[in-house]
Amino acid sequence: MILILTPNTQPDSPIYHQLIGYLDKLPNIQYRVHQEQGVEQLLTEVYLIGSTAALSLDYMTSLPGVERAVRVSEEYRVLGRHHASDPRPSHFDYNGVRFGQDNLNVFAGLCAVDNPAHVEQMLKALRDNGQVCTRMGAYKPRTNPYAFQGHGKTCLPYVFELAGKYGIKVIAMEITHESHMEEILEALHQTGDATGVMLQIGTRNTQNFELLKIVGRQQRFPVLLKRGFGITLDESLNAAEYLASEGNRKVVFGLRGMKTNMGDPHRNMVDFAHVPVVKRLTRMPVCIDPSHSVGTRAAGPDGITDISQVVAQGVIAGANMVLVDFHPDPATALVDGPQALTLPELPYFLEDVAIAREAYEKRVALRQKYADI
Repeated sequence: MILILTPNTQPDSPIYHQLIGYLDKLPNIQYRVHQEQGVEQLLTEVYLIGSTAALSLDYMTSLPGVERAVRVSEEYRVLGRHHASDPRPSHFDYNGVRFGQDNLNVFAGLCAVDNPAHVEQMLKALRDNGQVCTRMGAYKPRTNPYAFQGHGKTCLPYVFELAGKYGIKVIAMEITHESHMEEILEALHQTGDATGVMLQIGTRNTQNFELLKIVGRQQRFPVLLKRGFGITLDESLNAAEYLASEGNRKVVFGLRGMKTNMGDPHRNMVDFAHVPVVKRLTRMPVCIDPSHSVGTRAAGPDGITDISQVVAQGVIAGANMVLVDFHPDPATALVDGPQALTLPELPYFLEDVAIAREAYEKRVALRQKYADI
């Protein structure tokens, strides 16, 4: 059960202490308090864990400071969409950018940072095309131990400085160890917080539960969690719940294709049909990663690349974020060059995404028109 308190209920107020005093006396019940300071108000939720079946919703709603009580299932307790009238938000704001189930952000950029010149070319192209988000890989987990592992903390200062120069507000950046968070924090401080970072948990670490707990305990950075490439959707959603259960509810769920040769000749089996499923089961915005799903710049007879085709599929299905590889010179890219799109393709790519998004919005409006069927 979740108790949603009246907005701006302060933890030092008499009403709050009265409520906590009552909860302390409930037998076989534990509780966890989550607070989030918005622009205009403080939001407080109390998660009751244990024998809650006997607790009356009406009675719990009548307790001091409680605006609403919601009974939830065991699965996806924090992030789950438990019923249609669930009042909890399905969006969050970070560094001036909204991430929600009702909008769309494009994160085009370098799968792996190679040098300052390429970073600057990429960020300038994004600025010139009205974009404020990007992806930049500093830490690269690789299957081959001899492959390039990323420049790590040495590239962070110039990446962040250039992001600030070109007005980039959020950088999606994968981490593989808790020490990487400290290195990112240090580099941001060194550059005067020139930009923002969305921590990315890659598919190899989806079930690295200790890393999930550590990342979940910090609330400065939002998190993009990619689906595990060899596990079920349910198992991956529970991995996201690990983050939220530790306190960080600013989570985006990423679909990046399933590891199976059934998807050949694509790199992975594209799983973007699960976009509406994730949005129905949870309140998380959903990201699609077409680059790692497809793995090639190959195009069909119509000239449209497979990457653009699957992006359209995901966006028309309601995706809220697109994570896609671009590179000024894919032939020299240190990681995943064959799947990186080129900078001259960026304006076309963004316009194509906008067409798909418009189609989705028209489909939503049409469904609302026929809501009674």
